[in-house]
Order: sequence, then C-alpha cells, then structure tokens
Amino acid sequence: MQTTRLGGTGLTVSRLCLGTMTFGLQSDETTSNAILDRAAEGGVNFIDTADVYPLGGDTGTAGRTEEIVGRWLKGRRNRFILATKAVGKMGPSAWDQGASRKHLLDAIDASLHRLGTDYVDLYQLHSDDPNTPLDETLEALDTIVRSGKARYVGVSNFLAYRIARLLGRAEARNLTRVVSIQPRYSLLFREIERELLPLAQEDRLGVIPYNPLAGGLLTGKHKYGTGPTAGTRFTLGTAADRYQDRYWHERQFATVEALNEAVSASGLSLTTASVAWVLANPVITSAIIGASRPDQLNETLKAADVQLDASLKQRLDELTAEYRRGDAAR
Repeated sequence: MQTTRLGGTGLTVSRLCLGTMTFGLQSDETTSNAILDRAAEGGVNFIDTADVYPLGGDTGTAGRTEEIVGRWLKGRRNRFILATKAVGKMGPSAWDQGASRKHLLDAIDASLHRLGTDYVDLYQLHSDDPNTPLDETLEALDTIVRSGKARYVGVSNFLAYRIARLLGRAEARNLTRVVSIQPRYSLLFREIERELLPLAQEDRLGVIPYNPLAGGLLTGKHKYGTGPTAGTRFTLGTAADRYQDRYWHERQFATVEALNEAVSASGLSLTTASVAWVLANPVITSAIIGASRPDQLNETLKAADVQLDASLKQRLDELTAEYRRGDAAR
C-alpha cells in the first residue's frame, strides 16, 4: 500500500482510508471486525469514523460504530491513524449537536471513551454549523488539540468559502489550523474540482474524499428499472432518501453504463477504475473506501496500486464532465 503526507503536515497515511459507517447496522460486529482485518491485511493504516455512525441510524444507535472500532483497536492502537468526527445530533437536548464549544468539548470526551483511547489523530467537524460563530468553534478545536485529545483537526462537507474563512480566522487569532477536508467526490460528483480542490492545493490541505463509488452505484451492480436495492444505502433507514436523491436517477445509470463500456477493455473492474480515478487527481490524499462485507474490499484495495492509462483517464473525464459543472440532468 502506498502512503503519502496528509496535506502540509508531517503525518503519513495510506492512500486508502477505511470508512466504517456500515458498522453496527449494515454489518454486525463480527462482520465489521472481518472488514477491519481485511483492510489491515491490505495495508490500510488509516481509519475514519464518526460519533453519529452507523449510517442510517438515529440517536439510539449513535456511537455504536465507534465502540466497535474501539474494541477492535485494543492492543494495536499505535499501528493505525484514527480519525473521527462530531457535530451531528447525539442526544435529545438542543446542545447535543453542532459546533459550539460546549458540544465539541463534550463530544470529544465521549468519542474517546467509546474508542477506548486517550487521543485521536484527526478530529473533524462533520458538517458546517451556521449557528455557531467560527471563532467559537476554532477556539474549541484549539483547546482539544492543546489538551492532547487530538493531534490534528479537519472539516467535512464544508463549502470552499467557509473553509477559507476558517483558515483566515485561525491565522488571524493564532489558533490551531485545520489541515484536511473530507468532501464527497466521485466520477458522478465532480463539483469540488471547481473551487474546493484549488483551495486545498493552494493552502496545502489534505483531501480525504468519501463516496468514491457514489454510494455503490459505480460498482455497476444496481439496476435502475428494478428500483433501489434492498440492504444497501439506497434503502437504509434515515440514509435512504439522501442516497436516492444523490444518485438514483436515470442519467446517472446511463453514465455508469458508458463508464462500464469504457473500462471493460482495460482489464479493470469499474469499481477499481472508479477509485483509481479519484486517486489519480494529484490533490487527493487518501480515498475513503467502505464495505458491508470483507470481500467487497478486494476490488477497491487494488486501486491503490493502479495507474490509469492516460487515454482511459481522459475518456472517463470526458464521460463525466457534466458532473463537474453540477448541472447533470436527472
């Protein structure tokens, strides 16, 4: 497994990161452990989770994924780079969510308890919180880093201008700087190439994209005419509507068919080629791959060692150019 630096930091991470949001709902603990084992065997040393996981759950299941990851890490914590996230709703009270100082300081302690560790390597804001001043959020993150509970901090699902403001306010007030971003990115969602990735490149931010397979659509296993596939993200609890809105459209299925045809002569699966395409962008640090069964990692793990032929890369770019503009027909 190839490794690289996380943005402008000295931290080394594997080019693939294991996402764990299936753990505890789609995948029971035994299966989750097998997925973690398979990723580790494949050279993945970077694990990403969040306090609100598992995906598709609610406040009754929130935290379950971190607990599973924490139990698996026992006795081998020093061999892995561990990232988690906060901001999502974790309880019934109004302050059990968001990026306020109160919630973030409570959330990091709760995550560390569930993960069975005294620090995480990367602590991320799972989404933007427009109701909390950026300075308050930055002060809380600075406190968390200075206390030793996190080595670095980052953000996920932020617009480019908000990240620019975060960087500016941190510099102006001499507070801990965010070092990474975690956006959605795939052949079927390329909008971040317009503003977010140039910002990341200029400010040396690590980029850790999620959904490189568009929620599984880029595996080619789904069929539009039969409706959303049972047991997948397209039918999973509170996540179903979100994933259907993102990807379950006739135009996207037509693109997948064209991509499959383009890739077929290369000897690669569409799954491997799709992840390799994400990694081919020089701004990308590590792509987040996930699974609900360990065998699903076989094709994604291959992507770390694949260099796409230039002509194939260009063809994939051409077939998905509309998804860069954000005006893909639905």
